[in-house]
Amino acid sequence: MTTPTNLKYAASHEWVKTEADGTLTIGVSDHAQEALGDIVFLELPAVGRVIKAGETVAVIESVKAASDIYAPVSGEVIAINDAAVDAPDSVNADAYAAWLFKVKPSNMSELDSLLDAAAYTATF
Repeated sequence: MTTPTNLKYAASHEWVKTEADGTLTIGVSDHAQEALGDIVFLELPAVGRVIKAGETVAVIESVKAASDIYAPVSGEVIAINDAAVDAPDSVNADAYAAWLFKVKPSNMSELDSLLDAAAYTATF
């Protein structure tokens, strides 16, 4: 299991990468995909949707269970990963390459409440 140190993490197992243009790329952690097992379905938020930190924004389903994906930050969804929707098992193959959605954040200070890699791995 990998936990890249250049990312921030929510206790609910989402990862966040800050891009050069200030947008945020979001996905589920390697720990989450491993716990879920074989992922068979993704339902991602609509582009243009305004989200609030902590709200349910997507669903990930595996052969074992369905699980909610929560917004780690507030903002507007500006892109979704259609390739991951078409091939949900790509999240199992590489949870950090198979990002789920991108957000234009409305409050960058919300990143301060997320965990670094060491703190995140200490939660499980």
